[in-house]
Amino acid sequence: MTAEKDLVYGWITRADKILFIRRDPAVFLGGRWELPGGTVEPGEPAEAAAVREIAEETGLKVQIVSERATSSWPDINGKPLTINATIFDVTEDGQAQVVLNPGEHDEYAWLTPAEAAERELPEHVRRILP
Repeated sequence: MTAEKDLVYGWITRADKILFIRRDPAVFLGGRWELPGGTVEPGEPAEAAAVREIAEETGLKVQIVSERATSSWPDINGKPLTINATIFDVTEDGQAQVVLNPGEHDEYAWLTPAEAAERELPEHVRRILP
């Protein structure tokens, strides 16, 4: 039986730009740009996990608006693991400063979809760029 890992992400926009954060070079998939988010803990609702992970990674307090996209794929290292990702549209007050979690992410950027497409992105994010 293949284990499953659930991930959640937030699609946060300000002035038609989306917030992306870059993984620290020392961590798994270092240097890759991604949406803020992370792993759903056992028994945790996906929406609550997204709010928690976004706060941990960016310092932003968000509210879930709707589900934007879902996708699944096998573990990239060949483990018997299926990764399930949900991306939520979220809102935030638009005034708070982004504060990254040191050691996890080293940079952030507000990017248009075209600008984001030029960065190294996970495939499940690249597929949903408008």
